[in-house]
Amino acid sequence: MTLAGRAALVTGAASGIGRAVARAFAGEGARVWLADMDAAGVAAAADAIGPPARAIELDVSDPAAVGRTVAAIDAEAGGIDLLVNAAGRYALQPWLEIEPETWDRIFAVNTRGIMLTTQAVARVMAARGKGGSIINIASAAGRRGDPNSVAYSASKAAAISITQSAALGLAPHGIRVNAIAPGPVDTPMWDEVVRLRAGRGDHSAEQMAARVPLGRISAPEEQARVALFLAGADSGYVTGQTFNVDGGLFPS
Repeated sequence: MTLAGRAALVTGAASGIGRAVARAFAGEGARVWLADMDAAGVAAAADAIGPPARAIELDVSDPAAVGRTVAAIDAEAGGIDLLVNAAGRYALQPWLEIEPETWDRIFAVNTRGIMLTTQAVARVMAARGKGGSIINIASAAGRRGDPNSVAYSASKAAAISITQSAALGLAPHGIRVNAIAPGPVDTPMWDEVVRLRAGRGDHSAEQMAARVPLGRISAPEEQARVALFLAGADSGYVTGQTFNVDGGLFPS
């Protein structure tokens, strides 16, 4: 098992990509702490994985809560080896309708949350002196602005930039930082995207999937397999990169 004995914190783990990553990491032997604002959902996700997976209710935009959570995991596990920032929020508001409150709500989780958890975990990793791997879940929306999901697209572009900055700043400590930029993925967030866009008379789910060169949306497990690669020794010389796992939407 490629992650045997590793301690991992996965945010946004109640559902979607975060839940799939937590399950994949546990399947490879990691001790996984699943964190999410949805206390019932994250508890169910941890129960489905089974011991030693643990559930934590966490608002990643709250610095005090993040600090307490990271300190507790560090004390129990004797260090943190892996962090996956999968917590995220979405809003569909075009430029002439976007409200400051919506902007702040999206950025609080999608960018501030990444900064807070990355800093807290990186401090633990640096003090321990054994390096680590941090993986941010960005989005294909961060590669090109969407006129109808302004805050979300901007926040995911920021997540990609944060990944690059953190990779450079933390490399001297042996801490690698990379990102995954998914296209459409079969998750509760995708269901929300489809519902909101349908309400505005936008593309249907089938039309949006048809825009993907591979002709379908991704399963969360397909994203999780890339996270497994970035967490393990096979990616030991990879840092500062954003991997497009988008069915060909953005060839590079």
